Amino acid sequence: MTEQDIDLYLREVIDTMNDGLIIVSPDGIIMKVNDALLRMTGFSKDELLNKPCSVLGCDACRIVREQSDGHWCGLFERKKESRKNCHIIGKNGNYLHVLKNASLLRDDEDNILGAVETVTDISELDRKELKIRELSRKLQHEENGFCGFVGHSPAMQKVYTLLGKAARSDAPVIIYGESGTGKELAAQAIHEMSPRADKPFVQLNCAALNESLLESELFGHVKGAFTGAYRHRQGRFEEAADGSIFLDEIGDVPLPIQVKLLRVLETRSFERVGENINLSMEARLITATNQDLNQLVQDKQFREDFFFRINVIPVHLPPLRARKEDLPLLVDHFISVIDHLDHSEGPTPETMRKLMEYQWPGNVRELKSALEYAAVVKDSGPIQPEHLPPQINSVTADCCPCIEPPVPAAEPDEKQELINALNQAGGNKSKAAKLLGVSRGTIHNRMRKHSVQYRLEG
Repeated sequence: MTEQDIDLYLREVIDTMNDGLIIVSPDGIIMKVNDALLRMTGFSKDELLNKPCSVLGCDACRIVREQSDGHWCGLFERKKESRKNCHIIGKNGNYLHVLKNASLLRDDEDNILGAVETVTDISELDRKELKIRELSRKLQHEENGFCGFVGHSPAMQKVYTLLGKAARSDAPVIIYGESGTGKELAAQAIHEMSPRADKPFVQLNCAALNESLLESELFGHVKGAFTGAYRHRQGRFEEAADGSIFLDEIGDVPLPIQVKLLRVLETRSFERVGENINLSMEARLITATNQDLNQLVQDKQFREDFFFRINVIPVHLPPLRARKEDLPLLVDHFISVIDHLDHSEGPTPETMRKLMEYQWPGNVRELKSALEYAAVVKDSGPIQPEHLPPQINSVTADCCPCIEPPVPAAEPDEKQELINALNQAGGNKSKAAKLLGVSRGTIHNRMRKHSVQYRLEG
């Protein structure tokens, strides 16, 4: 191919470029554009050719014109190549972030004939950079936590380890914890780390329904099963299929429903209300409670046999007051997700001291609510103590230590009492139960909880 052939096909070559191209005359009139520039801006050739190059609304060019001594273009004024990171305006009025490279065109006698500019759209790079920053923030939170939990205290590290092991099993899991400690989050973590992660995750708050409605929600019903049953309804067990079903507030389940749930766990089957056809139960059961089920068993408000069936893998979530070292991380996390707050508006040292002194009976949920309250009541600047809810400001350092030990003081006493009773009873669980005034099942559960083993059986 000769040079003349190349010149002949130069127009086709220019139109294959991914970057936009503009050729302007010395007085700034657009002489030529390529297809890439038209796609980039949305203009047609007729809308650009023979028009001043200012039609593209380049912000960098506008600034140069404002700062020059009346010359319309810095490129022609300085007669040097130019490279600019700027924004141009498309036909639809949207700004495009572009990189422009410009060079003068000269004849053999060094006379300026015009200028050529290539325009590279870097708005996609902006979007990718924004995505990278977003993922980096998420990664930072993951490094400080686990599956949505935030914190790396020893107490939470134990929880993370146990959740990971529980996820590899199909045995029933029960999650213990005060309100606001993240029991639902723990259940979701178990499901998402399990082989059932791509299957349904179905949840139900058992405290929100009476006995008849709870039975219908769990097992479903057929048309005409009871007054108001106008159509067939699928239950939560059926909906969960071979995924996971999470029953929150299991301690509030009425005794008759406990009997039916016990049968489901033992036979791996259930029946819809008003029907006698057995349906297979393939879902993995996860439960949660903020109550003392041992005490409920002793008070005959919870069936002991059902308790043993669901208490196979117990997970205890520590309250926030037992992991105060995680509080700064939690504050930082919530500031990043609450509207109208950024890190420049975080708590002052005095405010953080108030947060550390408070005992957080509502746990992590209450902490988030307190920060949302502060975001609403403050005008600008960092969060001051007066921006916190009244109950937090009323706390004094004398009555509330900043950090409590992660293990409640009563727990070692319970373990020692158990060991003393077993020693006194020679390992006989029934005699140990009488000595402590509890049921034999409670002894069995406490032995599992505190990893106490005896060779003798009673």
